[in-house]
Amino acid sequence: MAQSALLNASILKKVAMALSGLFLISFLALHVSLNLISIFSERVFNEASHFMGYNPLIQYFMQPVLAFGVIFHFVFGFVLTLQNKNARPIAYAKYNGAANASWTSRNMIISGSVILAFLVLHFYDFWFPEVNYKYVVGNLPDANRYFGELVHKFHDPIRTGLYCVSFVLLGFHLWHGFGSSLQSMGMHNKYSRFLSKVGYGFAIVVPALFVIIALFHHFNN
Repeated sequence: MAQSALLNASILKKVAMALSGLFLISFLALHVSLNLISIFSERVFNEASHFMGYNPLIQYFMQPVLAFGVIFHFVFGFVLTLQNKNARPIAYAKYNGAANASWTSRNMIISGSVILAFLVLHFYDFWFPEVNYKYVVGNLPDANRYFGELVHKFHDPIRTGLYCVSFVLLGFHLWHGFGSSLQSMGMHNKYSRFLSKVGYGFAIVVPALFVIIALFHHFNN
């Protein structure tokens, strides 16, 4: 009975991890769509960013929910990694990880840690200055400042390189995460192959777009 309860708890954790990951994917889709506008129209990007920055629903509901989702996903990721490691307290006499799993699946903790570090950098670059601008200094709204702030962050080649490396690792993380999420939620039906293709396409296209945006603004500075 105790073993069954532990198994059920483990499954619930994996499902919760999968659902939180899918929620964060929706944020990535919105984020890359907004940033992509900056390549084509400075005016539209400023207008969209200003709307996002001063919309009460986004600021006081969606942002806290997003912050909770990020914390939940990463904390559960570390918990599940330790849980899986402790499930085999005796090391194998000979273990060839590459023969049994991809590099991505064996190193989700590494890619996840790098992505977490990237998020800290991203908050430092954009979220903290935004909070300081609006709530600490108390500046009046300026709908024309967002494009210049974005471009300025990609002037430094080292920072741009860090962003690009993080986006590549995000792609690896998403690639394994999609398959793992579908498996955790028991989606083995006629739609699972289609959903897998959509997921793998997302894991390639979205990080690639982020890299293109960063490089575009760096070389057009």
